[in-house]
Amino acid sequence: MPEPLETPPDSAFTVRPAREDEYEATGVLTTLGFATGPYAHLPRRPERLALERDAGARAGDGGLLVAVDDATGRLLGTATVTRAENPISRQARDGEAELRLVAVDPAARGRGLAQALVQASIDLASSWGVPALVLDTGPLNHTAQRNYLRAGFERVVARELGTETGIGTPQVYRYAFDEVAPVRIRLVRPSELDTVARLTVEAYTNDYDLSESYVLSLADVHGRASSDEVWVAEDTATGTILGTVWTPRPGARISQVAHDDELDFRLLAVAPDARGRGIGEALVSHVVGLGRIRGVKRVVMNTGSTMLAAQRLYTRLGFVRLPEREERIEVEPGRFVDIFAFGLEL
Repeated sequence: MPEPLETPPDSAFTVRPAREDEYEATGVLTTLGFATGPYAHLPRRPERLALERDAGARAGDGGLLVAVDDATGRLLGTATVTRAENPISRQARDGEAELRLVAVDPAARGRGLAQALVQASIDLASSWGVPALVLDTGPLNHTAQRNYLRAGFERVVARELGTETGIGTPQVYRYAFDEVAPVRIRLVRPSELDTVARLTVEAYTNDYDLSESYVLSLADVHGRASSDEVWVAEDTATGTILGTVWTPRPGARISQVAHDDELDFRLLAVAPDARGRGIGEALVSHVVGLGRIRGVKRVVMNTGSTMLAAQRLYTRLGFVRLPEREERIEVEPGRFVDIFAFGLEL
């Protein structure tokens, strides 16, 4: 029997390969999970239903995973990892592995099951020695997309061209194992919120004399992550968080500086001991890439007039001042700060 794959020590479930006697129940769970998803209102083709139900066929590559409740033994979720040559694969190529059919029992959602299944799938694919793990998901699967970005997948828009289906153009994501960059940018994980709060406060107070209220706002990473997107730059060798930046979710804004068809970002921060490694530039470039994916006309932000290092970074990356959007604000009684605005045309 294969050994269970690693899961968080404080979880009330275990992710492991499915046993043969669990195949039928896994198929039922898969169908249930997708029957309550964002596309549940659409008719499902017979071949799709057969794929969901036949978990035994998906187990052929050894990649049928299940999440099992530690107390009751009940199946809570499932995911399938397969190889490029398997008939159920539709995105993998050149030796890549593919993640398919991540499903969670609706009654068990909110327990971190999907994230644990995705991480276990990454670990399994890595053990196969493949160059990458890929997947696709429907454009309305927003929760799933955030899970993939949180795990470290990157969206590959070039592989989406010409793949229009009845549910729109699927989004393609890839997690590379070969040619891994020294820094991986991904969404923050719940367990990292306090760490990112400390990093943000340290980065700003290291350089600037800030009001108490502003420091408190810097530390509110929990609030930002609950409604928007908090990205982190992770050292791929050590797992250390090196920097962070805040963006809105698609279609939203987080500041008054942004107009329609623009993407704004705020609170770019790099840990003081990680400076000089290009972390700030990598985070800003990531935001620009998000802007291109989302089809906005411009990426914008504002920054204090005294934040000269940030201004030099933005200018070097092609941003220009937007004087018509600049303002002077009173940060404390009798203390005013000029706020500059910058924008990059896409």
